[in-house]
Amino acid sequence: VLSNGEPCILFQARKLSLRYEKQKPLDLTERTFSPQKPADTGQLQLSNTFYESSGQWWFSLDNVTLTYNTSEVAVFNVTDVYAPALSSYRCLHVSSLHRHSGRLLPSSDSARRWSVTFIDFQIQAFTVTSDTFSPASDCTSILPPAILMGLITSLILLLVLAYALHMVIHLKHIEYDDDQK
Repeated sequence: VLSNGEPCILFQARKLSLRYEKQKPLDLTERTFSPQKPADTGQLQLSNTFYESSGQWWFSLDNVTLTYNTSEVAVFNVTDVYAPALSSYRCLHVSSLHRHSGRLLPSSDSARRWSVTFIDFQIQAFTVTSDTFSPASDCTSILPPAILMGLITSLILLLVLAYALHMVIHLKHIEYDDDQK
């Protein structure tokens, strides 16, 4: 997205799909991201905030508005799409579907009828210096569920081992008296 001939927002996704209620998903990637028809980002609300604790500016994507046939409007509030202003934000799935972490939350009943999914989503705002993205802040958590479950399982096994060692150490030695036979 250009402002006064200079890039101010970089935005890309490998795939954009929409689905209305139970209908077949519609792939809008070519219509949205083709060079002949650049994406209309007028319906993306972004904010730029300075946080003293980190000492830097952070941008966040606040909401996305979907307009269909100029009459139906669906607004999705966005959660957890933010990055330092000198970085870009990248995520494999930014979607309204729960199986993809549900970062797009419908704000009305009309929005609940739609499902929106961006695949391989990347955005950078406010401090764009060239036509390429800055290093990305990725959306994956520090402890994904698989690693978290592995840590919990390891902790349980350690507790069982500690209990077993405790029991072995405190066993009383049974002495046989061979003289009484």
